[in-house]
Amino acid sequence: MSQRPPATGPDAPETAPGPCTGTIAAAAPGRHPVDQMLPPLKLVGAGLQHVAAMYAGVVAPPLVVGIGVGLSTAEIAFLMSASLFTSGIATLLQTLGFWKVGARLPFVNGVSFAGVAPMLAIAKAEAPEDALPVIYGAVIVAGVFGFLLAPFFCKLIRFFPPVVTGTVITLIGVSLLPVAFNWAQGGNREAPDYGSLKYIGLAAVTLLVTVALRRLLRGFLKQISILLGLVAGTLIALPLGAADFGGVTDADIIGIPTPFHFGAPQFAAAAIISMCIVMLVSMTESTADVLALGEIVEKPADEKTLAAALRADGLGTAISPLFNGFAASAFAQNVGLVAITKVRSRFVVAAAGVILILLGLCPVLASVVALIPQPVLGGVGIVLFGTVAASGIQTLTGAALERGDNVLIVAISLGAGIIPIAAPTFYHAFPEGARIVLDSGISTGCAVAVLLNLAFNHIGRKPASAPELAPDTPSAHH
Repeated sequence: MSQRPPATGPDAPETAPGPCTGTIAAAAPGRHPVDQMLPPLKLVGAGLQHVAAMYAGVVAPPLVVGIGVGLSTAEIAFLMSASLFTSGIATLLQTLGFWKVGARLPFVNGVSFAGVAPMLAIAKAEAPEDALPVIYGAVIVAGVFGFLLAPFFCKLIRFFPPVVTGTVITLIGVSLLPVAFNWAQGGNREAPDYGSLKYIGLAAVTLLVTVALRRLLRGFLKQISILLGLVAGTLIALPLGAADFGGVTDADIIGIPTPFHFGAPQFAAAAIISMCIVMLVSMTESTADVLALGEIVEKPADEKTLAAALRADGLGTAISPLFNGFAASAFAQNVGLVAITKVRSRFVVAAAGVILILLGLCPVLASVVALIPQPVLGGVGIVLFGTVAASGIQTLTGAALERGDNVLIVAISLGAGIIPIAAPTFYHAFPEGARIVLDSGISTGCAVAVLLNLAFNHIGRKPASAPELAPDTPSAHH
């Protein structure tokens, strides 16, 4: 079997194929597209596109937590800049990496929304002045926990055949689509004009412009059609009064994220347990995202790559509170961006990481990016998130669905994963700890798919000899 192209996994030699390398075709001479460096202009342009796609997702959690903790407007702005800064650091850890840290794939890390609900619960239980220090202490411990657990957690890769990964990737896209729909309606459910024709119309026009650009343009311009669509949508929003320049005029030019700005971290057992559960949820979602991205860039992730990616998640999470950030994890919308643009260079995403750091250091630049109205993001988000779901469906085409057992696995797992989307209050009577997991359709669907795959494809089945390995068994794919 031919070796994988160099430099995607950790630094250890990769002369022996990992558990997922069975499906990798012989690589063409030269560097894999993942490891190719683009010209500076293309590098920055494509990197900006990644930043634009993830910006709202990065600043939303600190905005929600800041309001919940009772911070002033200036402090909330500081918290948002800190999240941009730490997301940039975490993204560089993933794309460039060192030692056995970092997937070295075009993999974007940002602030995980999975931790928002438990962080608000922690803030409610603590005195106002202690809320953020307790949250940061819990996040640090959760990050160390995730880092140490990574080499063991990644061994679950053999339980992620196409029938599981295809289901989970589909759920990632389906779970993100309501976010795009919320953006398309204005983003603020309490606003009197939420869901107005103006906002939905702006989202629809942005979507149509993006599709038209994708259809008509060629070469690099076609690859950055998402970014061009965002720019076009923002320009259209200006005469409609949907873009606010106030944030630019009020923002500071330079803003350094002072270490432990809100106080030294405090360590409370209940908060730590809560955030460690969140870390497990994030690791489950990151596992699915790494596997999805590996398939999209035609460089399937092996056990070493997955362990390195999860270490970067853990280390990024542990470092973030030092600069007033929160837990870091994969951003699925950027996986969709890689799929739709076909730009596979990890250095493009590394450039996005540098841009995020600069935005974190320069609030006025961050506020310029924030000019993109949420309805515009919603129109583009439908393309991005729908592409992720389509990638999952494509993966399922290789999952031997002619077998009734595999169809049952997909059907039940999709049903379980869609519950939080279709019926958001379904688990309202469950304990808070259980709801952290159950309210994440991605995690629930993933857990159900893994368990059903174990029941139907592992337990009680005799292992096949190597020459007779069935093409639809998990080890044949991974």
